[in-house]
Amino acid sequence: MKFIFERDTWQEIYGAIRKNKVRTIITVIGVTWGVFLFVFLLGMAKGLDNSFRSQFNDFATNTMFVWGQQTSIPNEGFKRGRRMQLTLNDVETLESQVDDIEYIAPRNVTGQWGTPPGQFVKGSKSGAFKVFGDYPTIDKVSKKKIFKGGRFINEEDIKYERKVCVIGEDIYKQFYDKDEEAIGDFVRINGIYFKVIGVYKPTQSGFEGDDSIFLPFTTFQTIFNQGENISWMVITAKPDKNIVNTEATIKTTLKRMHNVHPDDTQAFGSFNLGEEVAKINGFLAGMRLITYIVGIATLIAGVIAIGNVLLITVKERTREIGVRRALGATPAEVRGQIMLESVLLTFLAGLLGFIFGTLLLWGINTAIGNNDDIPILNPTVDFFAVTGALLSIVLLGTIIGLIPAQKAVSIKPIEALREE
Repeated sequence: MKFIFERDTWQEIYGAIRKNKVRTIITVIGVTWGVFLFVFLLGMAKGLDNSFRSQFNDFATNTMFVWGQQTSIPNEGFKRGRRMQLTLNDVETLESQVDDIEYIAPRNVTGQWGTPPGQFVKGSKSGAFKVFGDYPTIDKVSKKKIFKGGRFINEEDIKYERKVCVIGEDIYKQFYDKDEEAIGDFVRINGIYFKVIGVYKPTQSGFEGDDSIFLPFTTFQTIFNQGENISWMVITAKPDKNIVNTEATIKTTLKRMHNVHPDDTQAFGSFNLGEEVAKINGFLAGMRLITYIVGIATLIAGVIAIGNVLLITVKERTREIGVRRALGATPAEVRGQIMLESVLLTFLAGLLGFIFGTLLLWGINTAIGNNDDIPILNPTVDFFAVTGALLSIVLLGTIIGLIPAQKAVSIKPIEALREE
């Protein structure tokens, strides 16, 4: 192996590459493109994965939503088409009877699903916005990002039906000057004065947007005369529970409480994030698999091209190899030089592909920034995956190099010297 460190070896390799510059460059481009494509696709798949996870970063993924609809099957004297209305009693019953539940948050809203929006007034300015009635529990299910100095609704607000509110960032921008303090200010909602206790920044996982208002649930019930009625529930299952099974149990319990036929699938609507998250995770896993298949196939094609070029090179260098053998070069030295040339070309091409792919990902990340309209976030590649790819193509280069190397060794010196 000492020939690897000899200057003559590298001079001969350089000379061989120099004689076939165009062919060598075209071949190297094949491997470079393979690694570049592998790095790029892997980075974009990671960017999609990061974007998806960031959207649910502040939302418990083992969460479901339940709301009332209309019955589709008559039951116990009740006709079909009966409207199901969820109440606070349903919440208490589910909490006591379904052990799978970790958090349950009843919610109310006006300004959605055909209900009139709340009228927000500050000074001479006014606007119509969605108004939510919530318990502090909702912050455990879907974390709200409150600007410094403010807070979300707490238990004291619920207990004493305080007239306090948390407003969205968009509302703040519409009604307050830049750097103007909103915390502690009094505004009117449907003609009633409320104290602003917080300004929230919308999250990608939340559907309230940045133009909504949060009130204590009990205050909302009183002002909008909701009594015990609720619009829907947000329920989070315990970490060790299957949200799909929990969803089925909850709907079965509600059917029993409201005298709904067990086979009625329309009485209560539901949606669980766990199922949707699993589908998207499956899609992302498929994307990664396709990335690896395409990338590896392209790498193999590029490495095979290098082997073909070296075979042609050996044929063209038949006389040169014969002279070396006649002057005392051993088969191991001839074989080693050809294999070393294969490994060198493969490694350099792979390194170039990695550099170009990484630079492109960096450029895309810089151009996109934090643009929420593009579903790509921080497209990066795993160091170990790229290192593994580089080592793999070097190994492939070594294996492929054995073919032309063995071809070179098989040439007899006397025959090579006769080659014209």
